[in-house]
Formats: sequence, C-alpha cells, structure tokens
Amino acid sequence: MSGIGRSRLLQLIADAAIVAVSWVMAFELRFDHGLPVYYETLLRRTILLVVAIKLVVFLAFGFHRRWWRYVSVHDMWSAAQGVVAASLVADVTVYFVSPVHNVRLPRSIAAMDLLITLALIAGARLLTRTVMERPGLGVVARGKEVIVVGAGDAGRLIVQEMQRSRMLAYTPIGFVDDDERKRNTRILGVRVLGTLAELPRVVREYHPDEVLIAIPSASGEMRRRVFEAAQAANVPVKTLPGLYELISGDLDLAGQIRPVQVEDVLGREQVEVDFDRVSAYLKEQTVLVTGAGGSIGAELCRQIARVLPKRLILVDQAETPLFEIERELLDEREFTAAMPVLADVKNRARMRQVFEKYQPDVVFHAAAYKHVPLNESN
Repeated sequence: MSGIGRSRLLQLIADAAIVAVSWVMAFELRFDHGLPVYYETLLRRTILLVVAIKLVVFLAFGFHRRWWRYVSVHDMWSAAQGVVAASLVADVTVYFVSPVHNVRLPRSIAAMDLLITLALIAGARLLTRTVMERPGLGVVARGKEVIVVGAGDAGRLIVQEMQRSRMLAYTPIGFVDDDERKRNTRILGVRVLGTLAELPRVVREYHPDEVLIAIPSASGEMRRRVFEAAQAANVPVKTLPGLYELISGDLDLAGQIRPVQVEDVLGREQVEVDFDRVSAYLKEQTVLVTGAGGSIGAELCRQIARVLPKRLILVDQAETPLFEIERELLDEREFTAAMPVLADVKNRARMRQVFEKYQPDVVFHAAAYKHVPLNESN
C-alpha cells in the first residue's frame, strides 16, 4: 500500500473511532447516574450501525481526499456539513429502525452526538496540522532563520510552507510589513517585528541568516531598500519572482525562492530588447568592432555574428584576446567572415588604412578603458 493509501486508511480509522467515542459519550452525558438497562442495550445494538452510516456519508463528502496536515478553513466548513449530514442520517435511521422494542432515541442524545462529533472531528484535524507545523515540537527541522518582508498573502503562504515542509531548511523568525495595523500581531505564530523602514534595526537585533522578500508586486525601489539594509549587515537577500513569473510558472512558492538579481533592484521595468528588429540593419553589412578582444567588444562580436553580416572586422591592439575571439567565432560558432586586425585606435594613419581597405558600413567603438578605479589610481 502506498504512503497516500496508508494515510487515508489511518484517517478513516481515526474518524471511525471518533464516531464511536462520540456516540458513547452522548449516552453517558445524557444520564447522571449510569445508563438505564434499555438505553445501554440501545447503545450496544446501534453503535456499529452508526459508525458504518457516518463513515459512508464522510466518504461521500470526500473526507478521505483531504489530508489533515493541510486542512484549511474551507475544509473545515466542508467537514462540518459532512458531520451534520451524517448525524442526521444516522439519527433518523436509529429512530425508525428502533432495535430495542418501545425505546426511541432521545433527541438530547442526538443533539449531543452531533456536537461532540463535530468538536472531535474538527479538533483532531486542527491538532494534526498544529503538530505538523510547529517547529518548536521538533517535527520540522530548524534551519536558516529568516526575516520575511511582506506579511500579505504571499508571505503567509511561504511561512506556512516553511513551517510544514521538512525539506525546506528555513525557520521564519519574524515579518516586516508597512501596514502599521499588523505591528506586533502574529501571523501563523510569527510576529510582525516592524515596518520596512525599521528593517536595519530588525536585522541588527535578530541576526537572521537571510532576508526574504515575499511581495511578488514589490517595486525595484522597495527591493533595493531591502537589499541595502540587509547588505549593511552582511545578510543575504532572496526574493519571490514577480506576479507574471508566478502565474506563468508553477505555483510552488517555496521552490521559486531565488537570490536577488540585478533586474530586481533596477527601480524600473527591465528593458526587453527585440534582438531581431535591432540587428536587422546589420545583416549583409560590413561591421567593424574596435576593442574586439575586450569583454564588451567580444560579446558584441558574438551577438553580431548571430545575424550573419557580410564581414566582421575585429580590431584590437592586444594580440592574444584578438586571436581568442577570432578562434571562438570560427571554431565554436562556425562564423568564417571574421577578419582580425591588430591595430591601435589611437594610431590615425593605421585606422585610415583599415577603413580604406574594409570600408565598414557600421562601427561599434568598444575600445576604451573601463576599469575606472584602476585607471584613476594610475
């Protein structure tokens, strides 16, 4: 039997025990000085019938399809409806079947049975979820301590996942949220420690291992503020992807936690470049790139080679980098129209020769000193 099958069987057995205990308690509570003989006989002759009827109704209401450790408010309302329906069917059946001659089921016993069953069914599920989710009970291993920025729906969902998943090595130790009404309140047992403006203080006081931005709609400016506050304390920052990424991907929030990227802190929307449209004017043209062996120039050459220009003139004063980018384009990318030219862009006569010989249509001037601090110190 699979793990899921065993779990559902155990839930069914537990529900059967709850139904039996509730039925017995209803009879016992009805009489202060012990059960009269005829009611004791009624209890013995009806208990198995009541358990069978209620389990059938529970199955019809899908009780076996809901794991107790993931029970929600919606599940609790469905369970309440199932308990009421099961109790009505069982009570009406016992009343009319009347297994003991001239003894009817008292209405008070029926009412108490309904209330006790409802309380035990709800209590068992809530207790199971509580035990599974409380890190303090040792069921979920403690891992990295995390401050969660955002006490909204996404923050609540991610904390819930951290609390109940053994595979996530995270322990939420507090929220930060700009809603003042949430200050010092607890969400899933985790306290809201302050506002975003107070994040530097919160990080200093609680020493988290990580800060997690749990606001999919957070602006680049907000992400930047969080990043700077955490960076000042040398604390890594992770984030949930944006709303579009969440909708277009799977809904596993915990699985989509990732380090903060440059795009997250731009303070604006990322510019998406239509490569085909931008590069169309390079096709079948003679293109010259200065500084072709440098990091920027080499990447320009790689991208330009994709659109198949008529010729690509690679100009650089450094022999080795020039040789390497020319070999890469030829051997790895099979671009044979690359022409390496060893030349210094500061040499006007040499550059005049290059332009007269190759007559480029487009020039990308990437030959420049880019390491500013290094050049300033020299």
